[in-house]
Parts: sequence; C-alpha cells; structure tokens
Amino acid sequence: MKTTKMAAMVALMGLAATATWAQKSTEDGIAEYRAMLQDGNPAELYEAKGEDLWKKPRGPKNASLEKCDLGKGAGIVKGAFVELPRYFPDTKRVQDLESRLLTCMQTLQGFNASEIANTPFGKGEQANLESLVAWISSESHGMKLNLPQSRPEEKAMYEVGKRLFFARGGTHDFACASCHGSDHKRIRLQDLPNLTRQSGAAAGFGSWPAYRVSSGELWGMQRRLNDCYRQQRFPYPLFGSDATIALAVYMGVTGKGGESAAPAIKR
Repeated sequence: MKTTKMAAMVALMGLAATATWAQKSTEDGIAEYRAMLQDGNPAELYEAKGEDLWKKPRGPKNASLEKCDLGKGAGIVKGAFVELPRYFPDTKRVQDLESRLLTCMQTLQGFNASEIANTPFGKGEQANLESLVAWISSESHGMKLNLPQSRPEEKAMYEVGKRLFFARGGTHDFACASCHGSDHKRIRLQDLPNLTRQSGAAAGFGSWPAYRVSSGELWGMQRRLNDCYRQQRFPYPLFGSDATIALAVYMGVTGKGGESAAPAIKR
C-alpha cells in the first residue's frame, strides 16, 4: 500500500513538473516570438509619416503643427509623451496626446476637430493622427513615465480612472479589472498585464501606440481602449472622451517610473 501511494505521489509530482515546464516553454516561446517581431517594426513607417505631418503646412490655415504645445512649450516634442495625459489651461481639460493633437489641428491648422473625432479609425485625418502619435511617442522612447499630478483636475481624473477600471457592467458584467486586475493571465498568445501594479501598468500603458501585426495597422491608445470596450460588450466611448483619458491617467500614474517602449509591436 505504501509503495502504491509513493508511486502515485511521484506520478503527481511528475505531472506538476511537466505542467510547469510546459508553461515555461510556452512563455519562453512567446517571448522569442515578440523579440523577433521587434526587428523591423513597421511603426517606423508611421513615425516617418508623422514627423512629416508635424512639419508640413496643412489644413484650411495652411499651417504646420510646429507651434503645438504638448505640455512642455510650443513645438517641444521630446519628453512630452511620457507626461501625458495632463491638464492644459487653454482648454481647461486634462488631455491625452490624441485629444491634444485634435486641439492643435483645429486651432493652428483650421481642421474641424469634431469631424476628425467622428471619423472611423484608420481613415482620413484619423490615420494621420495615429501617425503623428507614432512619431511623437518615438521621441520619448526609453524615457520614464512621469504623468503630473500637481493639479486638482489631474488628481480627479486619476480617481475617476481608478473607479472606471474596477466598474463592472455590460451584458457580461465585465470590468477592465476582469482581464487586467491580477497576475498571470493570458488570452491566446497575449499576456494580460496586471495594470494595478507599477510594473504591469508601465508595460501596458508604456507600449501604446503600437503596430498590430494581426490588423496590419498602428493603434493609438484611443483605439486600444475603444477595442477593450468592445470586448467588454460596452458601448463605444466617444473619441477623446473624459472616460478614456481618465483610464489613461490611472494607468500612466500607476506605472510611474517605467520606461516608455512606444511605439511597440503587438500580436
């Protein structure tokens, strides 16, 4: 009897070790796959287009975006991405990069911000907007996330974003935290970072915008959050809405100190 029990225990230990090895092998394989993808990231093509769009006179006013203030002064791009979203006195709003660019495109170039916001992702000026986001984020690649929290408006957006992150609803009673509120979760080949932890928030928030291999397009944070809402079976949020910006503030502040990897490459 003792021999039988011992054999059973050894067999169970063997199965556990095999399962652990298989999990490790899967994770290693995914890591290798991502490392290979990083070589020749197509986001570089969007970066080049975005830099050209920043400097090129366009729109009804035939002006460039070189006087756009992204938070560090007119025309200063380097280091701006890792400090967004932030409060802007001229709009009296906390804005992320995409909503701030809409403001500049309207005030400096004469575009209609509402029309662009209502344009489908990847079309017209929406496509140009994501190219601008690719280039601007690349200018802060490797810098530390450092979203400001000095103003009451910024602190309020963090608290709103935190509440939205954990709020459950929709037909499936999902929240952002359902997928991103604990460790060691994965959907297919995609790791789900724990956005409630500094390391997870830095890795998640700091890697968008990103080129999506599966769709062959570059996605900004607005499109990423829009797709999250779709998967939660929530109604789509408005482009540049306070809800999406608040969620970005929550993630960015939680990930403070992490390095920006944007624009990254994703499955």
